[in-house]
Amino acid sequence: MGYIASGISMSLDGFVTGPGPTRERPLGERGEVLRRWLDEPMATGDRALLAGMRARTGAVVMGRNGYAPYEGGTAGPLGATPCVVLTHTPPKPDEIGAPEVFTFVTGGIGEALERAGELAGGKDVVLHGASPVQQALRAGLVDELCVSLTPVILGSGTRLFDNLEGVHVQLERLQVVMSPGVTHLRFQVSR
Repeated sequence: MGYIASGISMSLDGFVTGPGPTRERPLGERGEVLRRWLDEPMATGDRALLAGMRARTGAVVMGRNGYAPYEGGTAGPLGATPCVVLTHTPPKPDEIGAPEVFTFVTGGIGEALERAGELAGGKDVVLHGASPVQQALRAGLVDELCVSLTPVILGSGTRLFDNLEGVHVQLERLQVVMSPGVTHLRFQVSR
C-alpha cells in the first residue's frame, strides 16, 4: 500500500473548514482563511515544505466533497496526480471531466488506499479532507500527519479529529516549520 500521509490546514480550535461547507463552498463560511498561507508571496519555509510534499505525492485519496471543486474539470488538486474518490454513488463515466485523473471507489478507505497505492508509482499516498483522514486513522492506516496550523479560531465547521472515539494514536514529532501565517507540524504515527 505504500506510505500514507496527510497534509491539511487547520484552525487553532481544530477545524479544517468553516461553518456550513457545501459542494459550491467546500471550505465553508470564512474557511478560505485556513489556506491563506498558500497565497503569493509564500514564505520560504512554506514553499519548501509544500514542494517536498508535492514531490513525494504519487496519488491522493479524497471524499466526494473534496472532489466537488474539481467536478467536471480537467485536473485535480495537484494537477494530473491521480486521485481516488471515496463515494457511495460514483458519477457516470461521461460526467467525469478528467477520467485519467479521477478514480471512484465505493468499498471504503481500505479499497481507496489500495487503489491509490497502485496508482502512486512507489510514491506517497496523501489523504485530502477530514473524512478520509478520520477513516484511515480509525483503520490504523496513517503513517504521517502534517497539520498546517493557521492562527485563527473559527468556532465551528468540520473538525479534523472528530469521530475518533476509542482510537488511540501516538505521534512522534518529525518537524516544525514556523512562518508568519502558519505553523506546520509533521508527526510520524506510531502503531
